[in-house]
This record gives sequence, C-alpha cells and structure tokens, in this order.
Amino acid sequence: MTRGRWRDVAVLTCLLSLTGCTRAVDGVPTPGPETRTVSSPEELEELIVTEVPSGLPRLADAELDPPAGAKRVEDIAEYSDDPARELAVLEDYGYRYGWERFWGDGPETVTGVFVDQFESRAGAGSYAEDLARNDAELYRGMLRENPPDLPGGCRLLTVDEEPDTGLSGPAAFAWCGHGVFSVSVTSIADSVDAAEEEVREVLAAQLDLLPPG
Repeated sequence: MTRGRWRDVAVLTCLLSLTGCTRAVDGVPTPGPETRTVSSPEELEELIVTEVPSGLPRLADAELDPPAGAKRVEDIAEYSDDPARELAVLEDYGYRYGWERFWGDGPETVTGVFVDQFESRAGAGSYAEDLARNDAELYRGMLRENPPDLPGGCRLLTVDEEPDTGLSGPAAFAWCGHGVFSVSVTSIADSVDAAEEEVREVLAAQLDLLPPG
C-alpha cells in the first residue's frame, strides 16, 4: 500500500519552495516545567495508541510505502524532493525522531497518527503550526485554531472530497504541540463529520499517553 501524500504533507512545501519562505523557530523557549522525553524511536513506540475508535484494523508498518514505524530525521527528509534542504529545515526545528502508525480498510477509510519529538517546546510548537498552515493551503480546507474541546494551541482542518487534492475522501487533520512533542492525527472517512470525530477521539487518547506537556 502506498501512502501517496500522507507524509508528503509533512514536507513543508512552503518552507522548501524557491521563494525563500523559510521560517525559523521563533525565540528561545523560556524555562518551564520539565517535560519527560524518550531517548529513542523505540521508546516512543510504547507511547503510541494501539487502536482507534472506528475499529479499523491496524496496518503493518512494513506494508506501507515508505514503511511506517520509527522515523529519524533522515527518513523524514527523504520524503522531500530536496532532501538536503529539508534536512536543514528539520534541524532548525530541532527534530529528533518520530513514530508513525496507520489503520485502514482500503484507501477510503484510513486513520494515521504521527508523533515527533524535538529538542524544545518551541521547535515542536512551530513545527505543528507550520504543518497546519501548509496543509490548509495545500488542501484548501477550513483551518480552525484552538477549536472547541481540543487543548489550547491545537489546530483542526477539515476537507470535503476534492478531485485534485490527492485525498480519496472527506478528511480531517489535527496538529498539537505537546511539550517537546508534535502530535498529528489524520482521518479519511465516509464524511467530514465522521473523520473529525475519529480525529478528536484519537488525538485525546494519544495526548493522554504522552508525558505532561
């Protein structure tokens, strides 16, 4: 199974474009409560949700192209048409590593979870924010900042089925900065309402598994 644009979303098209719109991580994070981190992608795996409310079957990491599971900065950079520049962008964010997991029953019903760890809260928050803004432009959907019933700083994007977006059906996306983690959940479902409900429930479960932000 090929994921197509599912991880291309994270390539940060604007940041890599020839127009030079790269956005540095703003400022230096101020001291705050220490957030427990993990020391490897394999440790991060233990903090990823194992099932989704829709009951979709989990997809084996190796059956996806590229494979899901553990992600290091070099893996994420390779999703770009310009891996060297993408690597530099990710290093600016302080990207350390991540983990991807997917569930699905054909291309019309898919749920994905992406958890990435950064060197700082500022890097994680900026990464999540930039992904949300980039995807809103890419998919021409409705982006809501701080939507009801989601933690502060989260963003929610809903997209009706469009023939030229690369999506196979109505979809919802959410991004949150959570301490040094960036958390993203995506869903393609029978309707926007169903996709949004799946995203909200999966996101809540995933945030509960991570160390306090």
